[in-house]
Amino acid sequence: MTQLGDDPVHAIPATRALKRSRGRWRLFAFLLIALAVILAYARFTAVWTPRADTLARVEIGGTITTDHERTRRLAELAEDDAVQAVIVAINSPGGTTAGGEELYESLRRLAEVKPVVAVIDELGASAAYMTAIGTDRIFTRRLSIVGSIGVFYGHVDAGGLLENIGIDYDKVASGPLKAEPDIDEPITPEIRESLAALVDNSYQWFVDIVAERREMPRARVLALADGRIMTGAMAVDAGLMDAIGGEAEAIAWLETERGIDADLPVVKAFPPPERTNWLVEWLVSSANSALGVDLDRVMALDGLAALWHPSSR
Repeated sequence: MTQLGDDPVHAIPATRALKRSRGRWRLFAFLLIALAVILAYARFTAVWTPRADTLARVEIGGTITTDHERTRRLAELAEDDAVQAVIVAINSPGGTTAGGEELYESLRRLAEVKPVVAVIDELGASAAYMTAIGTDRIFTRRLSIVGSIGVFYGHVDAGGLLENIGIDYDKVASGPLKAEPDIDEPITPEIRESLAALVDNSYQWFVDIVAERREMPRARVLALADGRIMTGAMAVDAGLMDAIGGEAEAIAWLETERGIDADLPVVKAFPPPERTNWLVEWLVSSANSALGVDLDRVMALDGLAALWHPSSR
């Protein structure tokens, strides 16, 4: 008895339909991969640089450390004729002294060629305040937490804990101050003296640039540089900040004092936006399922890739 599947009359159209269906799916998969690759490439490209005149916003948040990408970006803004002025939006408790120094000097170089203004939101203390004084004018919220001019070195003596749990810490060093202080003992007078010199060297430089940038007598700065924090309003009264306000007030100042068009769009210039989004993830996931290929892994490979994946047949 002849079954329906064995009949050549029925089998030929079914085969053709299957081939057409497979062809459509292959075309769809190819287009899907092409689109996914384009979007994935865009994810890793540099921040878009506007062609028309703009105000650039540089956001400084979290703990400040050295950042070569940030330094490069600030240098690019200095050379970009489309950028008429830069707004530095600060919301940071501070960070490393080296990070603050790097950012301060980058902003000073930028301010030599175009207007730069700082806006402090919730926090602008220590190295973040060091950042702010690198700009031409500082705006702060009335109740922002700012100041904390100073430097410190922290040490935890865990000797009692290590002894209780039976851990003996020992070392061989090339000199009496190498790798000191130890984590299993308090700071000795000799070590404290060497660390105090380190802290004081950084502190004196901090005080010097505050006095220079705020045009204040050094004695006045020293009176404020005992590490105290203050509100934005207190800092304005003390001469450490210029005015109460936010981005709108900063733009108004740029227009009044520097002749910058207040209607220019504000474009985020740093940090770069996160390019990954739900569309990219969905496309890559769909292509992975259709082809049995891990596109994320393939895209991470540099140059040609020899990749085996199981066939669906």
